[in-house]
Amino acid sequence: MTRILQVVSPNSEATYVASQKAEGGQVAKSVVRLRELGGRYTDEYACVLWGNLALCRFYAGELVAASLRFQVREVNGQMYQETTATDMLKLI
Repeated sequence: MTRILQVVSPNSEATYVASQKAEGGQVAKSVVRLRELGGRYTDEYACVLWGNLALCRFYAGELVAASLRFQVREVNGQMYQETTATDMLKLI
């Protein structure tokens, strides 16, 4: 599902991590904080951006249309949730 969200803080500089799926063995990764519209205390998400999307710059206050994917992983008996923005487009 695509949502309209506001960028809370600019995405971090892209770093490169190892990936067996990526050509060249590495893929770009960045993190951006997004907030739902509707008020001061709405839900926020720390979203991981991968590949070419991680290389795009998003700035605080911008409105974006984003598709989010939520995943839960278990590592050594602990549960971790990761939010990934699979698609993100700046709105004018």
